[in-house]
Amino acid sequence: MNRLATVALVLPLVLVGCQESASSSAKYSTGGDPTDDPCARVVSAIGYAGLMLEPRGQEDRQNFEDAVIGRLAEAHGITREFADRLPGSLRPAAETVKLTTARLSKGDVPRERQVALLKQYRAAADQIVAGCT
Repeated sequence: MNRLATVALVLPLVLVGCQESASSSAKYSTGGDPTDDPCARVVSAIGYAGLMLEPRGQEDRQNFEDAVIGRLAEAHGITREFADRLPGSLRPAAETVKLTTARLSKGDVPRERQVALLKQYRAAADQIVAGCT
């Protein structure tokens, strides 16, 4: 059987599988589930982003390479998805995380602004981690 015939036979099966997956309302785009603990999800995203960040107090040395921007973008998405389910006392910090990561997720932010936003992010992220643990 030639390749074209194989693709013609398999393609409908692949498309049906994709349609079933895309129509599932049980999953969020961030890979979460409606039953996920919001604190666990947000704290995990903060920790994952933190693996690429310079130590606290050394934000001026931070390289805002694509990998760092990507992790901060992921933290932004997860925080947006789960912030409304965090304890009420943590919502102001979650709003700060959402705002700072939204700006830090863009590659065209001037360096001085990136450093200032990173410091704001860290303070708010620390509040969430402390409040969730």
